[in-house]
Amino acid sequence: MRKLKTDRQPEIVAAALSVAAERGLDALSMRLVADRIGVTPMALYGYFRSKEDLLDAMAGHLVSEFAAHNPAHNPAHDPAHDPAHDPAHGDGSAYDGDWRGRLSALAHGMRDVAKRYPAVFPLLLERPSVTPDAVRVVDVAFQALLDAGVPPAHVPRIERLLSTFLLGFATSEVRGRFAAGTGKTRAHRAYGDESEDDPAAPDPFPAHRRLAPVLARPVDWDAEFEADLEDLAAVIAAAIARPAE
Repeated sequence: MRKLKTDRQPEIVAAALSVAAERGLDALSMRLVADRIGVTPMALYGYFRSKEDLLDAMAGHLVSEFAAHNPAHNPAHDPAHDPAHDPAHGDGSAYDGDWRGRLSALAHGMRDVAKRYPAVFPLLLERPSVTPDAVRVVDVAFQALLDAGVPPAHVPRIERLLSTFLLGFATSEVRGRFAAGTGKTRAHRAYGDESEDDPAAPDPFPAHRRLAPVLARPVDWDAEFEADLEDLAAVIAAAIARPAE
């Protein structure tokens, strides 16, 4: 198997992210990326064996950006060379903040990256966590959960729960699922056009009708995100209390 060149890989990934942001992931092609940096499509295969490998690299770039929000992942932060570092903290995991703070930093980093790359962020829902950056991020989450006291047998499941929520919330927010007016639309669906209501007909959306006043309120997505993180922290606390297997 031939050895891939690496000197222009960051430039190629940046070009691919730019093309995808402008045209969408479905339109991304090796030819468009090659045109963007002024090379032939075949030249790209000296850096990436396939488009799939390029997509993995793009996903890895996104992950590296939100991972940088977490000091436990940031190579520039080396506790061993910090004069304030207490050796009693061992490898630095505790030094980098408690588990809630580390997971919160990771969560906010992921949401921030989604807002910067709305067209590309859904790629993280489609690609396996195989790049070194992706594995390191999962390791940060694993370590935070272990430090919290979650029994090792439950750590992978809790990490999947956490990452699935974060990816889903961030993608929904930037791709329109949480669009303004959704609540009003649901409220109208519940109330309907009263002039056309048939009193004898069964209500097709009884729960929506009951919740209509709530659904009509504007949603503070920042506050909802924080509340959701608190609920997830409660789930983690419950896992800590669960007997180890």
